[in-house]
This record gives sequence, structure tokens and C-alpha cells, in this order.
Amino acid sequence: MAGEISILSLLIEASFVVQLVMLILLAMSVMSWTMIFRRRKALIDAVADAKKFEDKFWSGIDLSKLYAEISARAVNNGLEALFKAGFKEFARLHKSNSRQSAAVMEGTQRAMRVGLSREVERLEEHLPFLATVGSISPYIGLFGTVWGIMNSFIALGAVEQATLSMVAPGIAEALIATAIGLFAAIPAVIAYNKFSHQVEMLESSYANFVEEFANILHRQAVSNGGEAA
Repeated sequence: MAGEISILSLLIEASFVVQLVMLILLAMSVMSWTMIFRRRKALIDAVADAKKFEDKFWSGIDLSKLYAEISARAVNNGLEALFKAGFKEFARLHKSNSRQSAAVMEGTQRAMRVGLSREVERLEEHLPFLATVGSISPYIGLFGTVWGIMNSFIALGAVEQATLSMVAPGIAEALIATAIGLFAAIPAVIAYNKFSHQVEMLESSYANFVEEFANILHRQAVSNGGEAA
């Protein structure tokens, strides 16, 4: 209990600059944890939605029926958005260029690549902030530490007989700033690395689906083109 009171007193009695550094780091930590929980939920939902859509897609359902079902929803994310973009562009181009399967597939793949890029951007939301917190928080804390130690030695030089008890509080409050900086940085770095890996896995899954779906549409385009001929 005494240690807690001592730490609290050090925080209260710290210099204005050190207190400002601590407040900045605490604010960054709170924002970081908020984004960590939001991104965690978003990625868990993305994985679940991808599995659910793939199960339905490969169940043998008619693609036109699946497209109508997805289009009826207000928002489409993940594989649903890629499927919708690809099938919509394929139907539009195939209607006007039924004999030119290469042109149809080129436009379809381009639409899905754009959709893939947008989905990856959505998945990576907040990750740059976590990377920033993880990289700069220790340095902000170190700045507070250097400032606190500098003030302690300045105060030490103003007295004739120096004792450890005179400089210990200033050095202690300075080290607390470093501790808070690490407290903010470590979770942000761990979360960033974990989420980045999950985004890479999802991006790979999305890219594989785009290729597989493009092959299915290509076979359909060639078949319809041959029948039209």
C-alpha cells in the first residue's frame, strides 16, 4: 500500500513536462486498446463471414440466385463484396460482348482486383495507428525520463551537500514515464503483428477466391461464346 501511495505522490508532484508526457502516453494507450478491441472483433467477423460465404458458394447454389441474395443486402463485405463486383461486371460485359470472352474476363478481373484492394484497406484500418503507438511511445517516455533526470541534477547542483534522498524522487518520477511508455507500446506492437498476420491470411484467401471465381466465369464465358457461335 505504501508503494502505491509513493507512486501516486510521485505522479502528483512530478514536473509539468513529465506530467504532460504521462498524460499523452495514457491517452495513446487508451486509444490503442480501444482500436485493438475493435480490430479484433472486425477480423474475427471477417474470418467467420468468409467461411460462411465459401460454404454457400461451393454448395452448388446457382450464381445468379446467390448474386440476387447478396445484392438485396444493404452492405457487403469480404468475399461477398468481391463476388458481387465480379459477377455484376461479368454480366454487364457479357451482355454487350458475348463473343469476346477475353475482354469480358479482363474487365471482370479488374473489377475484382479493385474490390480486393478496397477490402484489404478496410481490414487494415487502425493498424497504422497501432504501429505508430508501438514505435514512438518508448521515445516519448524516454523524453520524460531525460527531462526528469535533468531537473534532478539541476536541483542537485544548487545545493552544497547533496544526498540520495534529494534526487531519488526526481529520478523515480522520470523512470515512471519510461514505464508508461513501454506499457503503451508493448500491447500495440503485439496487436499490430498479430493483426497484420491475420490480414495477410485473409488477403491470401480473398485472392485465391478471386482466381477460382475468375476460372469459373471464364469457363462460362467460353461455353456461352461457343454456343453463340
